[in-house]
Amino acid sequence: MLVLACVLLLSGLSVSATRLNVMSSDLRNGTNAEAAVTQSPQRRVYMPHNVPQTEATVFWFGRVTPSENYTDVRVRYTDNGVLVNLGIIDRRLWYNPNPSPSDLTSWDAVSLYLRPGGATGATPDAASYRFDAQLSRGGVDRTLYQAAYRGNGSQWALTPVPFMTAADWNSTTGPNNDRDAHGWMLWYEIPFASLGLSGPPAQGTVWGLAVAVHDRDSQAGPPLATQIWPETMLSTRPATWGELVFGLKPAYVPASAQPQGTAVIRHGLNGARVIDADVGGSSMCGSEASSNYFLGWGELNYAGKVFLNVQRVDPISEWPCFSKYYVTFPLDSVPEGTVVLSASLTLYQSGHAGENESPGPQPSLIQVFSIYEDWNESTLTWNNAPLAGDLVASARVNPLDSTPPPWPGIPRQWDVGGAVAEAHAAGQPLRLALYSADGPFHSGKYFFSSNIGGDGAGRPTLTVVWGSPLANLRKTAVTRTAYAGDVITYTLSIAGDGKSLTLIDTLPVGVGAPTALTWSGTSAAPTYDSEAHRLTWNDAPSTGTVVTLSYQTEVTAPARAVLTNVATLRHGDTLIDEASVTVLVNPYHIALPLIVKHR
Repeated sequence: MLVLACVLLLSGLSVSATRLNVMSSDLRNGTNAEAAVTQSPQRRVYMPHNVPQTEATVFWFGRVTPSENYTDVRVRYTDNGVLVNLGIIDRRLWYNPNPSPSDLTSWDAVSLYLRPGGATGATPDAASYRFDAQLSRGGVDRTLYQAAYRGNGSQWALTPVPFMTAADWNSTTGPNNDRDAHGWMLWYEIPFASLGLSGPPAQGTVWGLAVAVHDRDSQAGPPLATQIWPETMLSTRPATWGELVFGLKPAYVPASAQPQGTAVIRHGLNGARVIDADVGGSSMCGSEASSNYFLGWGELNYAGKVFLNVQRVDPISEWPCFSKYYVTFPLDSVPEGTVVLSASLTLYQSGHAGENESPGPQPSLIQVFSIYEDWNESTLTWNNAPLAGDLVASARVNPLDSTPPPWPGIPRQWDVGGAVAEAHAAGQPLRLALYSADGPFHSGKYFFSSNIGGDGAGRPTLTVVWGSPLANLRKTAVTRTAYAGDVITYTLSIAGDGKSLTLIDTLPVGVGAPTALTWSGTSAAPTYDSEAHRLTWNDAPSTGTVVTLSYQTEVTAPARAVLTNVATLRHGDTLIDEASVTVLVNPYHIALPLIVKHR
């Protein structure tokens, strides 16, 4: 197996035509665009707490061309504030040596948008913030190259909100010249205190988030296309922004179900077609585009490749070695109407970057994201690959003890139960992307693809354990209105699957003790607790059996009332289901014609 050290610097880059973005002027000027917003998935970023930058959540947007920028964004938070790092692939670097807040975004700059309280609102209100920051040389006063804005209910107003930034670049000649560069980096720290908070919000809190990367490739200008995230974001319409969630996505907890089967999904196994591909530099740092990386690298396609790479490194000059992995698994072997109990993704590691190099191979934290758009292996590239959905799993992957490893490689696993459950419920295949926020050289990891031959054992594998719902409870009443002295018949139905179940049906105040009680099943009769005014029933009905309980109660409520009773079904201490029914007692009764006289 070929193992390479993916490290290089760019040179000999050239210019191509400009591709304009119709929303760029809106973003530069901070005004609202009068344009239809294309429907797209809700973009959401789960942000880890107190982790190093290499374990931050990464997301991405933009394109690598001579006139367009691409950006990796890494986000995390501490007890003091939100930390955002942007690595921007940019061919020409220009900043204003004499900046002013009004023209920061007319040069190479970033606008970061935050809204505590969520991505809501048609205009920027007092809870909406915008933080502009421009590229600059080192050693300058960064406060001159940044500005904060706050919404005033209709537009952005310059406001003294303290925040910190730092900027750096990768270029053999520096910025502010017409020589091709590699890109630049920007770091934000937004203190919670600057937003009126005494500390970090509780985990699970959702803020609004958006990012705009501004670009200028010559001193005379004009500014080029602004790249935005999410893709339909409007700068003055917070409802179009994405979501920033404090903490990682909660672990998947399946609905209670009886395990029924396991689906092992691998390309070629039982006729399954699993497609996968990597994009970017793959394992050769995009050497096919080495004559002009900006012109061709973003369009490289690796269809049919038998092994692939997941890698990201710092500084931004190493971007030709960046590589993401995409995979799609069909889920038609998981029956409809079933519950996904667990699911794991297994990739078989075949090698790593940095063999016989100094430093040697490094560990990496590889993140797995849901993908909500379809893609085609034969046309997938870095520039057209779908954006990240939710971060659903991450796992640390270490270098191999020896290379090549024994067939079928070393299995590496990720828990993707939640992503499989969402795709299964939506009737969609499982689409995933793998990437990392790594910084060290030689952190790339190579895995066999679905195109590997042999017995297929080393191909990516999805293992799904599924089951039938543990139980289903339904409750009805023969009438929804009644009067004092009427008799109401209640019926409960329970779908069983062999598990022991306990039904507790609490009767409403306003009816008498149950009579004419019947039930099916092999258990003893339901018991009635007159003090608690409730029925309790226990049984373990076999799979596919529907048990019914029926009883009558006499209405005792003397006046108008709303009678609601709730029944719960449990397996041990686990709540399986609940059902309720409401009856109106002694309602108003009006006979027609109705004549009303006023004096």
